[in-house]
Amino acid sequence: MSVTLVLMAASLGTAALGVLGGLGGAVLLVPILAITGTPASEAAPLGLISVAAGSVAAGGLQLRERTVNHRLGVTTEVAATLGATMGALGSGLVGETLLTRSLAVVALSAALAMLRRRSQEDVDLIDEAPRTIGEWPGQIAGVTDQDGATVPYRVQRMTLGLSLMWVSGVIAGVAGASGGFLKTPVTSDLMGIPLKVAASTTTFTIGVTASAGLVVFVLQGRIDPHAAAAVVAGSLIGGQLGAKLQARAPITIMRTGVGVVLVFIAVLLWASS
Repeated sequence: MSVTLVLMAASLGTAALGVLGGLGGAVLLVPILAITGTPASEAAPLGLISVAAGSVAAGGLQLRERTVNHRLGVTTEVAATLGATMGALGSGLVGETLLTRSLAVVALSAALAMLRRRSQEDVDLIDEAPRTIGEWPGQIAGVTDQDGATVPYRVQRMTLGLSLMWVSGVIAGVAGASGGFLKTPVTSDLMGIPLKVAASTTTFTIGVTASAGLVVFVLQGRIDPHAAAAVVAGSLIGGQLGAKLQARAPITIMRTGVGVVLVFIAVLLWASS
């Protein structure tokens, strides 16, 4: 099998899982590329390309499902984009061993976040009458469908949340693994947003975060156009598939499956470094 087909297949599968869990497919794709012999410094830009393409592909269905909160996404993205630019600028200063081990830590952190959050029972809800499903104009709040019930929500702990969004952006720029593994748990657990909305909004925003880091990588001449084309093709298909699964499949089951895979990848990465 050619390298192009391998890249397409890996990008398709990881983008689907990344969109499904709101992680960004790069948290899976970059470790896989590193394990198969791609230097971490070359895998990082491909990871960000996968995130951007998967985000674009998933956007249409998620908008129709009305699970994206745009005001929340744009607000948090300011901090994340700043962090991604700073991280990408400094990524060339990180050695291969340190970067590979950092990716192992990223994968393990993502796994712990996924496995910790098995249900939405502890989401902080607001005491208001339900309205039409979707975001509320002029507020970082809205209504979503949760297990067949109409559930209203409103953002909490915004300052702390923005600080952690900046951290997720730095990780995206340095490791090319996207900050989705941190953004989704922060949005859901810390900021009080229901999981489905948190995952969809994260998928919407990490494409912008990844694009900010990619600008730096392009200027540094670190992107192989042939490999990038294969990753884009696979991620576009995978992003659409992940969005369809997210709309229909039980999220808790999928989160557990992705978490187990991430633990496995983290172990392999650390051993290979």
